[in-house]
Amino acid sequence: MPAIAKVLVVLAAITFILAVVGAYTGALMGIGAEAYSRACTNLALLALAIVIVFKEERAAG
Repeated sequence: MPAIAKVLVVLAAITFILAVVGAYTGALMGIGAEAYSRACTNLALLALAIVIVFKEERAAG
C-alpha cells in the first residue's frame, strides 16, 4: 500500500503544478486553477490516510 500512497503524492504534486500554471495562464482545458488545487489537496489527504491506516494495521498484526 505504500506504493499507492507514493503514486497519490506524485499526482498531488502534478496537480499542484497545474494549479500554479493555471493561476498564471488562466483556465487549462476549461478547468480553473481552483479545481486543480482542490484535487491536489484531496490526493494528498488520501495518501496520508492510506499511510496512517495501513501503518496501524501492520503495527497491530
